[in-house]
Amino acid sequence: MARRKRYPEVLYNVTFTSMADKGRCVGRDPEGKVVFAEGAAPGDIADVQIFKKRKGVLWGRPNHFHKKSDDRVEPFCAHFGVCGGCKWQHVDYAAQLQHKEQGVYDTIQRIGKVEVAEKQPILGGEKTTYYRNKLEFGCANRRWLTEEEVKDESISQMSEVVGFHRPGAYDKLIQIDHCYLQGDPSNAIRNGIRELAIEMDFPFFDMRERTGSLRQLMIRTSSLGQTMVLVAFYVDDKDAIQSFLTAVQAKLPEITSLFYCINSKVNEYLMDLEMQLFQGTPYIEEALGHIRCRIGPKSFFQTNTGQATRLFDIVAEFADLTGEENVYDLYTGIGSIGLYLAKKCRQIVGIEEIAAAIDDAKTNAELNNIENARFYAGDVKDILTDEFAEEHGTPDVLITDPPRAGMHPKVVQMLIQLAAPKLVYVSCNPATQARDLQLLDEIYRIEKMRPVDMFPHTSHVENVALLVKR
Repeated sequence: MARRKRYPEVLYNVTFTSMADKGRCVGRDPEGKVVFAEGAAPGDIADVQIFKKRKGVLWGRPNHFHKKSDDRVEPFCAHFGVCGGCKWQHVDYAAQLQHKEQGVYDTIQRIGKVEVAEKQPILGGEKTTYYRNKLEFGCANRRWLTEEEVKDESISQMSEVVGFHRPGAYDKLIQIDHCYLQGDPSNAIRNGIRELAIEMDFPFFDMRERTGSLRQLMIRTSSLGQTMVLVAFYVDDKDAIQSFLTAVQAKLPEITSLFYCINSKVNEYLMDLEMQLFQGTPYIEEALGHIRCRIGPKSFFQTNTGQATRLFDIVAEFADLTGEENVYDLYTGIGSIGLYLAKKCRQIVGIEEIAAAIDDAKTNAELNNIENARFYAGDVKDILTDEFAEEHGTPDVLITDPPRAGMHPKVVQMLIQLAAPKLVYVSCNPATQARDLQLLDEIYRIEKMRPVDMFPHTSHVENVALLVKR
């Protein structure tokens, strides 16, 4: 006997009211059932085909619209709806900002249950297309087919592709002809390398059979006109690689730094691999306001350079430095925020778990003639101790910019113990920030807060909070 579904097949007349994570929209039917759906927009009224229920929550897709939102716009990318990279192109950007701002403050209140004295408006992106300086693409010999293409038996999935993974499809890629995320010369380089590989009959990677060679492509661009390309091969065939990259170099002279690596692993993570410089400089340079940074193939660098500079300006405004302060910069990465503020304070002390990032921070300090910054590699919860504070002095201002998981409870307790007069908390995940703010509420009040949109047309949002000791 077939197993009976425990959820309705369709919810009728769902009214969508707000944006949610991963490009979904939240709605309720007339009976109050909550559903998360892709392809909807706040203001839509639609019937929703349900495909999953988890922990009492329904997930679905609209299959009939009774009313479409006034905030809907025509997506500008031909790959929208298939690629999954820009989930909100069908929503007007002003409306995106409104919902992101409201979502941040609702999250802080709902999870953190803390008061925010001054709620500042979200800072939208000056550029809503071509704003990324780094993209990673997959290379494969199987193409993702749309539902219409699957029905046409004359269309084969076997095709040389350079593009993105379709969510949930590990072995097939979506061929990307033009991507609006990264500016010139990114599209020309990606398409040029694909065309060259096809011309040379260079084998694309087969994810199922684990054959072929051309596997991944990373492109970094700089506002200073420099471009880095990393090509990952599955097979370490030195003669074939030499021949292929020589042809790449000749066809695409705009590449100023050309690297390659061998990825014969099951996963596609590249940062644990040895990078070989084939041609050009071993780094590119980028400007973050008044700071110049060198970026290698493994560097952890802010993906949206222009908006990162504006984010750092908010941090500087909130910190309100006079030149006399001892500043701790936790989860410092390559030291970007610390170096940005270094000339406005007496000392910067940065801590970062990833040793390679600390090496970059030290290099960039030298590049910018900054002598009052000291950087340490290690987990913040292990490095930031009473002995560390005694050696480097109690912080007057503490800046923290943790990963999405937020701060470890031991770090939060240490911050309470250090009791810096000011704490600036930068977060890429308002939910974990809210949790930490609730704990810090023991000795801090939130004086002001400002969300920042680093990634237009996605659900991601940054948030900066100024905490002042009670």
